Amino acid sequence: MINRNVEPDALPTNDSWTLANAKARLSEVLDRAQTGPQVITRHGKPNAVIVSVEEWARKTARKGTLAEFLLASPLRGADLELDRLHDAPRDEVP
Repeated sequence: MINRNVEPDALPTNDSWTLANAKARLSEVLDRAQTGPQVITRHGKPNAVIVSVEEWARKTARKGTLAEFLLASPLRGADLELDRLHDAPRDEVP
């Protein structure tokens, strides 16, 4: 449904919204975020993205532990010999 009081150019195209339109039509932005990310622009530049809770959980889910990551390293067992520098720390002033 198109709001007849809004200029056609002011309506969001694809999944991008101006800040003013996003504020005025927040419910629609949230509804559309259930099917894909919604970009909010400010002063003509992308400023924020609204995604569904499910998408956020999927993107931020932990994919294992640090130990598992290190054990899966292709360098594991490569017998690298690394020399340690014994210089003074950078934040100490002589």
